[in-house]
Amino acid sequence: MTDPIPDPIRAGLARGWKVLGGPHGAAPAEIRCDVAIIGSGAGAGITAELLTQAQLSVVIIEEGPLRSSSDFRQLESDAYAELYQDSNGRKTADKAIAILQGRCVGGSTTVNWTSSFRTPEATLQYWADHFALPEMNGGAMTPWFLQAEQRLNIGAWLVPPNANNDKLKIGAARLGIPAAAILRNVKACWNLGSCGLGCPTNAKQSMLVTSIPAALDRGATLLVQTQARQLEVKNGLVQAVLCRPVAVNGTPGSGRTRVVAKHVVVAGGAINSPALLLRSEAPDPHGRLGTRTFLHPVVATTAKFAERIEAWNGAPQTIYTDHFLDTQPIDGPMGYKLEAPPMYPLISTIAIPGLGTGLAEELKQFPHTQGLLALLRDGFHEQSPGGRVTLRGDGSPSLDYKLTPYLWDGARRALLSMAEIQFAAGAQRVAALHEQASYTASWAEAKAQIERLPMEPYQTRVLSAHVMGGCGIAGKPELGVVRPDGRHWQIENLSVHDGSLFPTSIGANPQLSIYGLVNKLATALAKQLSGRDVRLA
Repeated sequence: MTDPIPDPIRAGLARGWKVLGGPHGAAPAEIRCDVAIIGSGAGAGITAELLTQAQLSVVIIEEGPLRSSSDFRQLESDAYAELYQDSNGRKTADKAIAILQGRCVGGSTTVNWTSSFRTPEATLQYWADHFALPEMNGGAMTPWFLQAEQRLNIGAWLVPPNANNDKLKIGAARLGIPAAAILRNVKACWNLGSCGLGCPTNAKQSMLVTSIPAALDRGATLLVQTQARQLEVKNGLVQAVLCRPVAVNGTPGSGRTRVVAKHVVVAGGAINSPALLLRSEAPDPHGRLGTRTFLHPVVATTAKFAERIEAWNGAPQTIYTDHFLDTQPIDGPMGYKLEAPPMYPLISTIAIPGLGTGLAEELKQFPHTQGLLALLRDGFHEQSPGGRVTLRGDGSPSLDYKLTPYLWDGARRALLSMAEIQFAAGAQRVAALHEQASYTASWAEAKAQIERLPMEPYQTRVLSAHVMGGCGIAGKPELGVVRPDGRHWQIENLSVHDGSLFPTSIGANPQLSIYGLVNKLATALAKQLSGRDVRLA
């Protein structure tokens, strides 16, 4: 009999971590601290680690539950209900785009697929040129990325790709398209493939097992199942964070907690962070708050192979190609990054068109099904303005995101590229994820079908796991919500440290971009607030 896998979260709780909320006991009516951090994902975790290293008292406020490896049973039925926003049912206002976001301690880092890319040079240059951010060039950002990579064990994945990813590599090579390996933030990975359901072996170096525990070991307080409902703003300063308890499903509970902090860091993720500032009626003299929210809209194709693919098995994303980004001017026709996503049964049935017996027949071939997705690079063209976060009547956020002809052109080209690669890799049949698409038996047939498909909402399946923008960073107040140091332009003791900072989409999976940028911002903030020099280690 093998020994059970150690659970660092349960061990920390046993050591006396200060965790309140949900099953851990009610939070008091008022808490005072040096810094309140709203959220516990990529930006919040890095910030908490650095600020506690500077000996500042920190309270971390997380709306979702605290779950750990002992709870992660590789079951979609568990994971979506407990670890994702809206039980993995978050959508844009018109329901045309499904959005995958984490809602638990560790945020999306707990449920992402570990893909780690530095912010592309072309993206940084665009920000310098259009958002007055020359200090965020590649050379200046390199040390901050490097520190994050070392801290979070981001490096090459030396295990051969699973069959799902290998088909992307093979098909691209046969077409003369360069493809490369994706860096992953893992340590002693078991190659199970269930990264999106929470890592049961603690191999994924998410905020759940790295920065959040480091902050708690230094005395931080973690409030879970606690929603930061509103910032109390007066005379250009945040006076307090007003919080309420919530159930795992988000239902509000009774009681209130007022967190009084000298400085507040908003890091609830794009959509939630701008929504909090909107509920708080934060100053917005230039009308930037909630605007320019980007998704990397995703379209996909599936393919049937004679051999078993088992796309749920093995490291989920290990091969990519930027060929269709690198061959497009950044402000020209929409470019796209190609990757091979894991295919878990439940989420796949939501994405794959078909009902009843037709879908049942499709799923009989599920072990032989391979998938490709295209991340569409939005935000660099006047016809790609992104979306806007607004508030519903109950104060919950809504993202209005229009799918434009410019975007649909990129989507059609992406579907064509993926189908050609899959046939080149030896697929017997390929289909676009589209209500009017059917499986085709040759590249010529697929090309003809995709070229005539109507590119429309609800017909074309569109989803996204990357949400960026809404509290954009900029060197001039008329261009963004926060300053280059991450502080709000109008509220002196308020900073934003998450993906909502990005002025455009990244053009790559964004977690390392958040880690690197927030490492830079939080290191400076720690110095400003404490006078101490800190470093990720």
